[in-house]
Amino acid sequence: MDPRATLRAMCDAIRHRGPDDAGYFAAGDVALGMRRLSIIDVAGGQQPIANEDGSVRVVFNGEIYNFRALRARLQRNGHRLTTNSDTETLVHLYEELGDAFVHELRGMFGFAIWDARRERLIVGRDRLGIKPMYYWPRADGGFAFASELRAMLTLPDFTADISAHAVGNYFALGYVPHAQAIFEGVHKLPPGHLLTWERAAGLEVRRYWTPVRAEQPVHDEREAVEELRRLIDESVLIHLESEVPLGAFLSGGIDSSTVVASMQRQMRQPVRTFSIGFKERAFDESGYAAEVAAQLQTQHTELIVEPDADQLVDEVVRAFDEPFADASALPTYLVSQLARRHVTVALSGDGGDELFGGYTRYAETLGNQAINSEAARGLIRSFARRLPHAAPWRNRMLNAARTARGRYASTVALAVDSQEGGVLRAELARQLPSMDLLLGSYFDEAETSGRDFATQLMLVDAMSYLPDDILTKVDRMSMAPSLEARVPLLDHVVAEFAFGLPTRMKFRDGEGKWMLRRVIEGTVPSTVLNRPKMGFGVPLGRWFRNELAHRVAALREPQSPIYEYVDPSAVGRVIGEHMVRRRDHSTLLWRLLSFALWLEALARGELARPNRSTEGVEVILSRAVS
Repeated sequence: MDPRATLRAMCDAIRHRGPDDAGYFAAGDVALGMRRLSIIDVAGGQQPIANEDGSVRVVFNGEIYNFRALRARLQRNGHRLTTNSDTETLVHLYEELGDAFVHELRGMFGFAIWDARRERLIVGRDRLGIKPMYYWPRADGGFAFASELRAMLTLPDFTADISAHAVGNYFALGYVPHAQAIFEGVHKLPPGHLLTWERAAGLEVRRYWTPVRAEQPVHDEREAVEELRRLIDESVLIHLESEVPLGAFLSGGIDSSTVVASMQRQMRQPVRTFSIGFKERAFDESGYAAEVAAQLQTQHTELIVEPDADQLVDEVVRAFDEPFADASALPTYLVSQLARRHVTVALSGDGGDELFGGYTRYAETLGNQAINSEAARGLIRSFARRLPHAAPWRNRMLNAARTARGRYASTVALAVDSQEGGVLRAELARQLPSMDLLLGSYFDEAETSGRDFATQLMLVDAMSYLPDDILTKVDRMSMAPSLEARVPLLDHVVAEFAFGLPTRMKFRDGEGKWMLRRVIEGTVPSTVLNRPKMGFGVPLGRWFRNELAHRVAALREPQSPIYEYVDPSAVGRVIGEHMVRRRDHSTLLWRLLSFALWLEALARGELARPNRSTEGVEVILSRAVS
């Protein structure tokens, strides 16, 4: 196997992540390559980048926001830097500090450093999992890594054997959790972890950061609010580093409004903001975004979309290297395409819900008292399972029969057992943990903090739902049209401050985000502070009965590849109940359809090719309003 040819094929598969440039290094059986979306040092930051004598080389995906301070320190210490890029600081920091250099980095990143003298590879992922990293320990003792799985699919000796256990987790959660990958033998490097590989010693993975924090008492609430405002402003300022056009997503919610307000305070020109809207009022946030844009005086671009649902679904499913079924990926893709017409970088408000208690499910879980007796839970569960699937009280009774952890898990996951409304084949469902245990490892770690249950819920989300769902969605949907999305609320300095806050600074008077609301109070319209939380979604329920009805009908076909994993009768029941409006099964139908289309794309070899980027954008983004 020619390392150079293999390397080029892997890089070509992820061309959408870096259409501006490509770089390669190969020596013996070691090869490093990357595709570059040029943001900082556009002219001189080509990768891989080496130290002075070429003994240490790096490939890097992401941004190091404090690189200027690091660069100045390195130069004072005698290092010769030949570019103005953030990437070059990594090799010299590694020379000075060894693996501990990762603690100096403030940013989003996936990197790999080859130390030729020690024949040692160091692979790292940022603290909160903003950027992805997959790795594959090979049977011959070698090792491959990439930002997306589609690069692995180009390897001549890679066997794309689907993990049935990962499929089961996908149907439970809507994504494949970072403890595994959809293909057997492949792993995701977890957030806040380093991996080292040495020819003699083999592979080691270890953690360098955790979101779990002891509570920091707040004695003066006004001072705490001012400190949070200062930290957010500082984070936003360093996230503005760019040599290419830059803007922001604006939904009109608290999180994106906080980011845009901070940008507007610190930029010399009006912020470019972007939002999309739908005709259906239940899915349209564009009016709120327009209010915020008007008050902050941004240069706002709003688009009312009338998407071709068929084309949109195909585009989005192909953009994911693993099955992924958060339907908010659909509008995220649309707004990313819109922004990419005007800018190369867009700041986003993601992370505010997990850091500051914004999800309504927190209040719902905290408001429900769990039944402590296992015997009582067992009786309720047994009775509920005997009720018809469409019975209105069935799901409520099943949920009442769960532990407190299980009740929370049921707000972010679906049951997989057909007796509880799921669709997995019985033999596969039996291999998966119950809802009570589904997030158990995350809860166990969160519990070590000694914090109350409300904080534990946010920590569990920060370790699971945030990197595996929210940040995966933002990364893939922005990278598909070659747009870099930045998330300043997830700067680790801001995150550590937020994780240390007591619950009363987040939940108050039945609402979450109490402290974040105070940060932007008086800056944005009061409607932003008082509006009910909306999900970023599309009218899937209606689409499945109309525009996408033929896609749903195809799920019934016996030859569909999904039936290796799901129960045909359970699928038929779910489709039937949805089509006659007995129950809204939009979430489960989207998981079934996304999985079926992903399997078909894999079989056709489409997942080993780069995304088609902005092709078809004129069809999908159809009507602009001022």
